[in-house]
Amino acid sequence: MQSVAMEKSIDNSDWVTDENEVKIDMNSLPELPGFHILVQPVSIKKKTKGGIILPDKVKDDISYLTTVGKVLKLGDLAYQDTEKFPNGQWCTSGDYVCYGKFSGQKFVYKGLKLLLLFDDQIIMKVSEPALLDPTYNLSLIHI
Repeated sequence: MQSVAMEKSIDNSDWVTDENEVKIDMNSLPELPGFHILVQPVSIKKKTKGGIILPDKVKDDISYLTTVGKVLKLGDLAYQDTEKFPNGQWCTSGDYVCYGKFSGQKFVYKGLKLLLLFDDQIIMKVSEPALLDPTYNLSLIHI
């Protein structure tokens, strides 16, 4: 099997929505029990650089297939297990994190698509979501 890179594919910063465009009322988020972390997957822009308007279904599919999101809230026991996390917590609210593709529970809360993860399902923290290619498996053609 051979992988062919798509050399002219769009840059990540061209499809990830600017975080200032997504408005979230932090006071209206649900209370999290235990070791849970509430994450919002990165949002996808409505229009491509070339001017093509993406259907909502495509944006939703890409958004849920990504493995990058913004931490919105941590449960009261998240990262409190000193045996599991001897160096302290890995992320805080506002951080961008990576997680496994099939991790967590996906749901919609007050119109926001969210993901509920356990604290040990966070793989790493990133400074900027556009630095990663969360659609890596979607951006290669396998022949």
